[in-house]
Amino acid sequence: MEQLDPAAAVRDVGRYIREQRRQAELSLRNLARQAGVSNPYLSQIERGLRQPSAKILKDIAKALRISAETLYLRAGILDPDEQDGDLVAAILREPHLTERQKQVLIEVYRSFRSSTEATSEPDRTGTAAAATTQAAEPST
Repeated sequence: MEQLDPAAAVRDVGRYIREQRRQAELSLRNLARQAGVSNPYLSQIERGLRQPSAKILKDIAKALRISAETLYLRAGILDPDEQDGDLVAAILREPHLTERQKQVLIEVYRSFRSSTEATSEPDRTGTAAAATTQAAEPST
């Protein structure tokens, strides 16, 4: 999802927010209230007339119960190449997953990454792979 034109990125994120709001069956007024922004400002964002800050995008994402990273990518704030490898960007681009599914997958991935990094030394003996495998297996 490369956006060379910043104005196109602003329009894209606005359209996307509107689509997500409608899918969530939220009125513009309700989403604005939940995100802590004014109705006119949210309307301008949705129409691609205003470029929201990262904080506003995060607040909107929280109100919509979607990943803030998704909005950051669409707004051109976050470069997909600067993610935790290409996996997070690939998950965010996957058209067959809902936003909630994407968010859960990313959270699971990051929890595995952090638990593996916290429990293993950077050796090459395979212990990190074993720790990851053990963390992925359900306990009995």
